[in-house]
Amino acid sequence: MCNKMSEKEGKEEERAPLIEETSQLLNPFVHRLELNTAYDKFKLVLMSIFVVPVRVVGIMITLLVAYVLASAGLWGLSRDQLAARPLSGWRRQIRWYMGCVGRMMMRCFGCQWMKIKGRIATKKEAPILIVGPHSSFFDCIAVFWSNVPCLVNRIENLQLPLFGKYIDYTQPVYVWREDTNSRQNTIQEIKRRATSDEDWPQVMIFPEGTCTNRSCLITFKPGAFYPGVPVQPVLIRYPNRTDSFTWTWDGPGALKMLWVTLCQFHNFCELEYLPVYTPSEEEKRDAKLFANNVRQVMADALGVPVADYTYDDCRLMHKAKLKNLPYQTGLIEFQKLRYRLGLNLKNVEEELLTQYADIAVSDGKITLSDFAKYLGIPEHEPALVELFHLYDKDNSGTIDFREYLIGYCQYSQPANTEDTLKWAFKLFDRRGKGHILLDDLIKALRASLDMTPEETTRIFKQADQDSKGYITYEDFEAHAKRKPEYAKIFLTYQESIKNGTRPRSIHQPPPGKKKAD
Repeated sequence: MCNKMSEKEGKEEERAPLIEETSQLLNPFVHRLELNTAYDKFKLVLMSIFVVPVRVVGIMITLLVAYVLASAGLWGLSRDQLAARPLSGWRRQIRWYMGCVGRMMMRCFGCQWMKIKGRIATKKEAPILIVGPHSSFFDCIAVFWSNVPCLVNRIENLQLPLFGKYIDYTQPVYVWREDTNSRQNTIQEIKRRATSDEDWPQVMIFPEGTCTNRSCLITFKPGAFYPGVPVQPVLIRYPNRTDSFTWTWDGPGALKMLWVTLCQFHNFCELEYLPVYTPSEEEKRDAKLFANNVRQVMADALGVPVADYTYDDCRLMHKAKLKNLPYQTGLIEFQKLRYRLGLNLKNVEEELLTQYADIAVSDGKITLSDFAKYLGIPEHEPALVELFHLYDKDNSGTIDFREYLIGYCQYSQPANTEDTLKWAFKLFDRRGKGHILLDDLIKALRASLDMTPEETTRIFKQADQDSKGYITYEDFEAHAKRKPEYAKIFLTYQESIKNGTRPRSIHQPPPGKKKAD
């Protein structure tokens, strides 16, 4: 679940935080559609009656025409043939008509005002087009105005009515999520087409991999950058009064957004082709560096910050919401933590987030009182207070989910060793019989952690799940693994005995200071 980290490494991490804090928490996965004014409501009614039906008919006609053209272009070709070589002759010529039909469809959505900045590079100049920010289905305008390049697409999208045939015609690089080798196969196929002497169209990629609200650029997946060839960044903007173009995980549904878009008198869209970015030798060797540098160029041109969120943060945010936690709980820049701490997304989703939700009963964050209640240890116990402060890296008095993950992996998990558990078990097994009785545990915890008999009894019953009346070492070990914080507290207590000191209680003033009256 986590890579073991030593106490020394943990303290070094305190001096060099894992994640650079931003001045304000950005959540790129949330969107709110405001339609509160009388003007907005009147426009929705008026357009729904007189204009939307006409636009829908126009959209359906363009989709049918595109379907017929794509079917003609694909006639007699298998998928293997499509992937083997680029289309040529009359099949290739259909691509131009497909682009025209796609532009016509966007006009039917009200996108009469298309502003194009810069010049699209040729395939020789930039084999790969990098598009961002990715915020909705409407980002397909970049496809229609960029000579219908090849796309990187999920194989599931082939099942979309009408659109599936259109996508297939572009000769996309398909991603098979069920295939464990899909990632490497995708990278190799992108590289093959980008460096091929054959007349392949440019490859267009949305490297963020999921939709955002365009408040920042999230982490770029490195797949498009492994070939090490020049790329052209392409920016998308929707400078509209009503933002009905943004589809995020936490926001209005797709049908509502489509309806509101169709109800606008006109929609403004901008495409900007930035200068071709040619990688350095170092960037050719390091795809992640290449991706980060291109992202920064695009962010500077957009005037937005970068944030190291990924699709994994999106999933965690969704899971947090299902557990009645604030949505920002899941925004932890998971990729950074995964590489540094060795986290596994499935374990974080199913175990640690659930565990955190059980503890954090105070507005989605853990207080000292929550922490003490979860472990069944008195709130004033110095060892507990010390552990809480280790978790609470920003000294805010509460522990958020990111701090909990870091503390769990840096302090509690490494302390949960067999030696520590055996020492603690021996401490509680006062009679040396190989098991712990309730009376022995009450005496030991009263002496070591100043716990009441009631508090001790609750812990005893949790560990003695078979109601045997005693706790074996296996019971003790299993309970400690479920709550590794105990091991860290035992270790702190053990060190205090060796040093002849006890950790300072939260109610005790620091050395040199007098307790307030």
